[in-house]
Amino acid sequence: MQTTVDSRQSSVEATRPVELSLVVPVFNEEESVGPLVGRICSAMAGYSDRWELILVDDGSTDATLANARKHIGREGLTLRIVELQRNFGQTAAMQAGIDAATGRLIATMDGDLQNDPKDIPSMVAELERRQLDLLVGWRKNRQDGLLLRKIPSWCANYLIGRITGVKLHDYGCSLKIYRASIIKQVKLMGEMHRFIPAWVAGVVPSSRIGEMVVTHHARQHGQSKYGISRTFRVILDLLSVMFFMRYKARPGHFFGSLGLALGAISILVMIYLFFDKFIMGDDIGTRPLLMVGIVFMLSSVQLITTGILAEMIARTYYRDDTSPNYIVRQIFDGSENA
Repeated sequence: MQTTVDSRQSSVEATRPVELSLVVPVFNEEESVGPLVGRICSAMAGYSDRWELILVDDGSTDATLANARKHIGREGLTLRIVELQRNFGQTAAMQAGIDAATGRLIATMDGDLQNDPKDIPSMVAELERRQLDLLVGWRKNRQDGLLLRKIPSWCANYLIGRITGVKLHDYGCSLKIYRASIIKQVKLMGEMHRFIPAWVAGVVPSSRIGEMVVTHHARQHGQSKYGISRTFRVILDLLSVMFFMRYKARPGHFFGSLGLALGAISILVMIYLFFDKFIMGDDIGTRPLLMVGIVFMLSSVQLITTGILAEMIARTYYRDDTSPNYIVRQIFDGSENA
């Protein structure tokens, strides 16, 4: 009789819609993935709604995938593993997990055990209480090195906040809660996962983006995938974010503005040289200013035509681009063994 009751409860549970999808990209985390799943199950044991865990194996070359597959069919856990064909990077892996998620809400976190899944239920409650579309974790007591991790992170967070207008203490924390309907409107490219709040701010008002203090642990296994070189990549990515936030849909305005400015300067230079040549009678053939005026005029024409071409490319992109920035090799959810 008890078996029949449990079976009915399982059937009812399976028909309930997924409320929360937890997306975790992993890459060469063979020692961490087992404890990670255990911690997530423990943290979500008291969660009343239905949830799922999506692990995205980003082309791991160790036993990460094999260790993760051991947890398929684990009691109380709905687990899907998305295996990517090769290593596409954290941003693409996160996009693959978001695309595979079926929950009304989506949570993301790192797979290195530094984020604490115990914060997830309280973050979900906080997001609903404040009626936010994105809630970002703030690693206020960050357990990382001061010189190589904390200081570059503080500088990056300040610059990102100033340029994007979204003021947060910690852009780099992967522990975030999204409304699926919002984050699925954002296409993540390159290494732009750390700028997700800025991308979301292009879809919703920044007032619907908040942050919450979360727990941060020191890394226990493996090695960090990031070093001091990441600082320089962040600066380059930040310039790209600034361009895309302001001129993504109208790149012609960016190039055209520069072209018109150089054109105006070249016209003023030529008027001055015309006056100097034909009114004052001076020789201008060997003057550097003449070459400057000609170069500025040619640059103006080139920038304006580049802006027109950029507008044409942008319109084509918005009309035709539906291709993902990753390739899935296989998805494991237990059905392949049925």
